[in-house]
Amino acid sequence: MIIELSRFYVKRRKSKRVDRWMKMLRSRLPEVMRTLKREKMYVEVIFREKAGKDEFLYWFSIQGESGEHVTTSPFKIDREHIKFSKECIDIRRGKTDLRPQVVMIPARIRTLMK
Repeated sequence: MIIELSRFYVKRRKSKRVDRWMKMLRSRLPEVMRTLKREKMYVEVIFREKAGKDEFLYWFSIQGESGEHVTTSPFKIDREHIKFSKECIDIRRGKTDLRPQVVMIPARIRTLMK
């Protein structure tokens, strides 16, 4: 099981585009959910933070081993995700990966994730 929490900087002047992206994801949730199976993604949550002039997106996920990567996806929504990332995520500022210190997932839930 892979558990990740990553923080990404949003490029300046892209807040409205992020608004539209989040709205689109919510409106196409059944389509988004179909992509998770091939990735062995059990949980994926996107958080957003605005701190002064900086804006961040955080991706939290729990994923099974050997899931397919988004770049190999046949789904249109995943190609749109890659395009969005290139447009709005500031890779020059890097990303921050936070490491789990304690994982509290009951055994019955862990069993379902296998």
